[in-house]
Amino acid sequence: MNWMRTRLTIRAWVELVLYDARIALGGFRSIQRSLKKQRVSAGHPGQTTGIVCTAVDLAACLYVKPVHCLQRSTVTVRMLRQNGIAASLAIAYRPAPFFAHAYVEVDGRIVNDSPAYAEQLTVLYRQTPVRKDNE
Repeated sequence: MNWMRTRLTIRAWVELVLYDARIALGGFRSIQRSLKKQRVSAGHPGQTTGIVCTAVDLAACLYVKPVHCLQRSTVTVRMLRQNGIAASLAIAYRPAPFFAHAYVEVDGRIVNDSPAYAEQLTVLYRQTPVRKDNE
């Protein structure tokens, strides 16, 4: 189990680097395109969801610069999909006082952050996965 967590943490760190490269070269549009292209097979959230979220959080602590919610959530979505879990990226906001936040949903529930965000914020953008079995 420790080897799997270590491997996932290293993979998350690499994904953080790739995110920075995509943002620098193509902005948020390149992030959108990469998530839309990524396919997942049918999966069920379980222990892997928590392990991936923990690995991303640890990699963010070890990263060379601060990791904000959009970067952390995008990396978490990519890694969950790589592990067969149909994760969605949600970007939500509150108009007054203004606040915006990105988080990850699996089966309609927030997995990498506080579930209270679903009640307190309005979703502005949600990028849902395409399953391999739907092609």
